[in-house]
Amino acid sequence: MDFLTRTIKFPASIDDGSIAQFHHQTELALQADADVVLIDFSRVEFTSSPGLMALVMSYKRVREANKRLFLCSVSEQVRMLLELTGMNEVFEVLPRSEETDSPAIALAA
Repeated sequence: MDFLTRTIKFPASIDDGSIAQFHHQTELALQADADVVLIDFSRVEFTSSPGLMALVMSYKRVREANKRLFLCSVSEQVRMLLELTGMNEVFEVLPRSEETDSPAIALAA
């Protein structure tokens, strides 16, 4: 079974404009009827509370649409923030495939 995946790059710096753009990209992915929304953190070394809040809001929106959201290319600092806030229990963080350097997504039915 194939899943339609849309990848969104998480903003490297957080301000009102970048958060609005991030939410807009999430909405576009859902309008495209993506089954999976993949948030790419490859440009992000650290994120703040507003960044985490933007991520939580997008997660909530994706879940309301009965879709799946994954994070990939998460830095150690972002991973630590997720662990400290307990969000590592909420978000599914994907490892990167050694061979393809792309996230490995395995969806259970």
